[in-house]
Amino acid sequence: MTRILAIDTSSAWCSVALSLGDEPPFIKHEPVSAGASQLLLPWVNELFTQAKISLQDLDAIAIGVGPGAFTGVRLGVAAVQGLAIATQIPVIPVASLDAIAFQLVHTDQFISASPKNFIVAIDARMDETYWARYQVCDGAIPNRLGEIRLSKPEAIELDGVEYVAGSALKEFGDRLFSRIKSMIPKSHLEPDISISALGILEFAKFQWISGRQIDVHLLEPLYIRNKVALTTLERLENLESGSPNV
Repeated sequence: MTRILAIDTSSAWCSVALSLGDEPPFIKHEPVSAGASQLLLPWVNELFTQAKISLQDLDAIAIGVGPGAFTGVRLGVAAVQGLAIATQIPVIPVASLDAIAFQLVHTDQFISASPKNFIVAIDARMDETYWARYQVCDGAIPNRLGEIRLSKPEAIELDGVEYVAGSALKEFGDRLFSRIKSMIPKSHLEPDISISALGILEFAKFQWISGRQIDVHLLEPLYIRNKVALTTLERLENLESGSPNV
């Protein structure tokens, strides 16, 4: 029986799930805004109490490493580092969009649509989106095609895509579809799905079976946007050169 704790604080939700093999997972998933730092560890202990296990009983800890809110991602990674280093438990880093993809393929709407190629696109703030393209493999396993990308919503490559999911649909609407000739039907759009520890957990189980857990000392946040602010000198240089201030 594989026991995996999954944590995500990369969004406005604090989300923790605990899997004990084939049994239904224990979960706490609530919007907390800036309160995750006070709630995360008490929630972890609460799930341990419900499951009647301790930290030392875990086989691995899965953590959402982003992309997402900078402070939230750092909080989750730091918490997992503390938990795993103390007990020498391996960790499983999970990208936010991969977790959403694993949740998505099990929804009734997605199963009914039966797409082979789909995109997950989430709001990255600053008028940009994080997005990635996926293909459904045997056993309804989503396989990411390439890296997670950051772009303006109009630059998402939707050619050949049959299904789109994620918060970018609500935030940017038709701007996502400006480069394709025909709109994707509404039944093939899922704007409400978002990151949660359950998605982290589903992806982590797959990674565990594949032997892709890592030592906690190798754990790092996933940064897609390399620079979110410019110095005064850099802004002046961009103005002089005509480059955009991003």
